[in-house]
Amino acid sequence: MEPQKILLYYRFTPLTDPEAIRLWQWTLCDSLGLKGRIILSHHGINGTVGGPLSAIKKYIKATKQWPGFKDIDFKWSEGTGDDFPRLSVKVREELVSFGAPGEHDVDENGVRNGGRHLAPAEVNDLVARRGDDVVFFDGRNAFEAQIGRFRNAIVPAVETTHDFVRVLDSGAYDHLKDKPIVTYCTGGVRCEVLSALMIKRGFSEVYQIDGGIVRYGETFGNQGLWEGSLYIFDGRMNQEFGPDTTLISSCERCSTPTSQYYNCANLACRQLILLCDSCASENGTTNCTEQHHGARYRSKL
Repeated sequence: MEPQKILLYYRFTPLTDPEAIRLWQWTLCDSLGLKGRIILSHHGINGTVGGPLSAIKKYIKATKQWPGFKDIDFKWSEGTGDDFPRLSVKVREELVSFGAPGEHDVDENGVRNGGRHLAPAEVNDLVARRGDDVVFFDGRNAFEAQIGRFRNAIVPAVETTHDFVRVLDSGAYDHLKDKPIVTYCTGGVRCEVLSALMIKRGFSEVYQIDGGIVRYGETFGNQGLWEGSLYIFDGRMNQEFGPDTTLISSCERCSTPTSQYYNCANLACRQLILLCDSCASENGTTNCTEQHHGARYRSKL
């Protein structure tokens, strides 16, 4: 059987007609049998698609024919062939939903006035030179950091990307404005915008990891500054960077170390639940406990 692959990619570049690009991308992916999610806006493209290796190669070749997309950094990972339920290609106001479409500018080189890009090795060099003065700032939703994060990272208590603007404007992190801050997220796209928002609010030394956690993990595996597993938005739910991954999260039922999320079967909850293999199989259900969802939903009754 042909190997299955997953692509994670984005490119900030001005698009005068994102609807035309949407139709082209949908037709291209559909003709190749690819599934996944692609977002387009006047600021560029952000996508994750999966399918057979030969189809993925054809997709990359065709997509790079568009002048604005020729420099896309495609990140590869192993797929299962059943990672996405369908193909979705949509046009939205923002590539990443910060709720601040007018707060960053994009030109042919990407996001203007964003954080300086650091290659994985440069991240380690910065920490080696500046030590504990360096602050890792998680640019993801807080639940993603439960199973993996950079050592001693700050993880804002946000449920959605929209929450970041509120958190930054609250002044909760103003004491970090003179610190060297390394923003990070899965593949880098959220930090392109987050770093620009932070700089606009007076943070003086802001960086972002080129290629995000994915590229850092590919470079250093479990031997660098990353700890745990990477949450990913497809059927796999998580990804490890080697067989010796340290589990930093635990099962919500029995506290056994685990990094495996499941969709909660409790329709009133709509959250993810962390379960070990034993609890997931022996209980025969992924319904969460009262501890998991009760407080949040009792307030709505």
